[in-house]
Amino acid sequence: MNIDLSKPGYFFNRELSWLKFNLRVLKEGGVKTTPLMERLKFVSISASNLDEFFMVRVAGLYDQLENGINKKDAAGLSVEEQLEKISQSAHTQMKLKYRYFFSLLKEMRNYGLNIKYVKEVDAKGREWLETYYNDFVYPVLTPMAVDAARPFPFLANRSLNLAIELNNIEGEHSLGFVQVPSVLPRIIEVEDETDSRTFVFLEDLIMEHGKDLFKGCEILDEVPFRITRDSDLDVDEEDTEDLLKEIEKSLRKRKRGAAVRLEIVKTSNNFIKGFLIKSLDLTDSGVYEISGPLDLTCLTKFISFPGMNKWQYLPFTPQRPQELLSMDNIFDSIKEKDILLHHPYESFDPLIKLISDAAVDPAVLAIKQTLYRVSGNSPIVAALARAAENGKQVTVLVELKARFDEENNIIWARRLEQAGCHVIYGLVGLKTHAKIILIVRKEADGIKRYVHLGTGNYNDTTAKLYTDIGLLTANDQYGSDASAFFNLLSGYSEPPMWNKLVMAPLGLRKKLYELIDNEIAQVKMGKKGHIIAKMNSLIDRDVTQKLYQASIGGVTVELIVRGICGLRPGIPGVSENITVRSIVGRLLEHSRIFYFANGDNEQVYLSSADWMPRNLNDRVELFFPIEGQEHIERIKGILKLCLKDNVGAHLMQSNGTYRRVAKHGASVSVQETLYTKAKAAAKEEEMPMEQRLKPMYRKD
Repeated sequence: MNIDLSKPGYFFNRELSWLKFNLRVLKEGGVKTTPLMERLKFVSISASNLDEFFMVRVAGLYDQLENGINKKDAAGLSVEEQLEKISQSAHTQMKLKYRYFFSLLKEMRNYGLNIKYVKEVDAKGREWLETYYNDFVYPVLTPMAVDAARPFPFLANRSLNLAIELNNIEGEHSLGFVQVPSVLPRIIEVEDETDSRTFVFLEDLIMEHGKDLFKGCEILDEVPFRITRDSDLDVDEEDTEDLLKEIEKSLRKRKRGAAVRLEIVKTSNNFIKGFLIKSLDLTDSGVYEISGPLDLTCLTKFISFPGMNKWQYLPFTPQRPQELLSMDNIFDSIKEKDILLHHPYESFDPLIKLISDAAVDPAVLAIKQTLYRVSGNSPIVAALARAAENGKQVTVLVELKARFDEENNIIWARRLEQAGCHVIYGLVGLKTHAKIILIVRKEADGIKRYVHLGTGNYNDTTAKLYTDIGLLTANDQYGSDASAFFNLLSGYSEPPMWNKLVMAPLGLRKKLYELIDNEIAQVKMGKKGHIIAKMNSLIDRDVTQKLYQASIGGVTVELIVRGICGLRPGIPGVSENITVRSIVGRLLEHSRIFYFANGDNEQVYLSSADWMPRNLNDRVELFFPIEGQEHIERIKGILKLCLKDNVGAHLMQSNGTYRRVAKHGASVSVQETLYTKAKAAAKEEEMPMEQRLKPMYRKD
């Protein structure tokens, strides 16, 4: 029986699926067993996520519409229909976000934490705020009038502003604007006479002094608002001679992109609201009226205030990797056997040490590495620079087009070049998203190559927050492939015949089809077909159809997809054998792991790539096998824990909604369990119970 697998009803829209993911993040703010400040953090993260969504995804849809493109996606939605549904979903999500926020504020008051309006602060506190305003706030404010001589000012992306309706000195009805300075703390702790702690928002303090900013004017109304602008880069790589300079130029344009969203404190002032909508060229659907303080991303800084840690998760320390018996000579350890690293349960330090040791090791001849996102003060970049200064041949591919890290990567690229590194920017039209290090060392028995391959970025900061897996190996076949990979990126080499690695966009899609087809063939031979795939996003239509074919062919497909998923499980006769779950927790699930039963000869792969068109078609990615039986069993154990999780796991229903997995018996948290195992494997003294990775309050 032939089934048409291209029906729109078999797919979910990418943007609406992402909004459902962000809703799962937001709803963590309502989980009562999670510490109070951690719940505030989830609210803040969801707000930051939504900002980026509007700056890139929604802006991109508006661009399509402006250019006359209104084609339908795999789910059958035109661009106009997508924008309409996005607006409906985002408005609903914003309302829920503030419901959580005000509920959390109420709970905070039980612990003596009070966020107030300035007018609610006691006399001593008002006096303190007056001094603070005069000393720190007033000197950096710039009131801007709007009249015939002074047009509507440019207001930066994501800046918080005040629109002030007034009668000016001549008695004319007018508008003024004041930007709330981002250089000052958004939330201010007040010194008052209460036994509890009091906080106010900076914009509220500024609004209390409106008359100081527009002296001689009559203030009629003051309304906070915030603009989100199109922030996608527009770079023509084909016609540019210097990609670095072209991206720098585009970054300057980003700050002045077209407005795609206006957030404004709910007001009956149609004059201010109408003026902003007209000036920013927005429609009503792009306006978000909010009954509360704008821009809740500031809560991330608030929870780092002194004394807040008693309502946060207790810190945990990444453990010494169970397979790395000694850090004294990391090259000897890798040469002895392949080493699997699982972050953040296991420390990222071995990778930093690997590069740092290579930088000063006389036997090391060359270091080659890809960099996509690195930390602000990266020890790996510093080590690469030292290596070049010490005379090593250092080649670094710095991806300048890593979204919202472009500026940071430009800084690092220049620093590396100054140190003497050979810096390359990848292939025209493709982002290099692969994670690989190659170290070439001259040893007694000849040249030896050491390779690291991973699922996540070489970022020591996010390595403490994101789950990722990496492989350290001195296997000659991996080393040969690594050399070929870098030659392909830096020169004009023909694609090689790979030993182990599979590379996108050259062969990864084909490899995935072969692996899935093989599971279908196994079922036909009377064996069990089984696929477990863990990733961040699944939206590629052709891969989705291939998974449908597997389900129809009797293969059990278990998907662990943290974010976007365009596949619809549970369709009778099509996807009955497919389940989709998403795990949202304290750590961000970032590792990409792929298991294929392959009859009696199981196959496990790790990758830098999700199953999205951009990863398979438009990025340089790597997909590599894990072959040691010990490592295969270890990774299978991780996947099994993910499938058993009933703490952070959500199961997708056939209609696209997600339900938190019901608990039957004991709680199982993949993240808590893996941390506990990492501690045990490190053979360290057992920590007190309260220091385990579990939602527990710090004791006073």
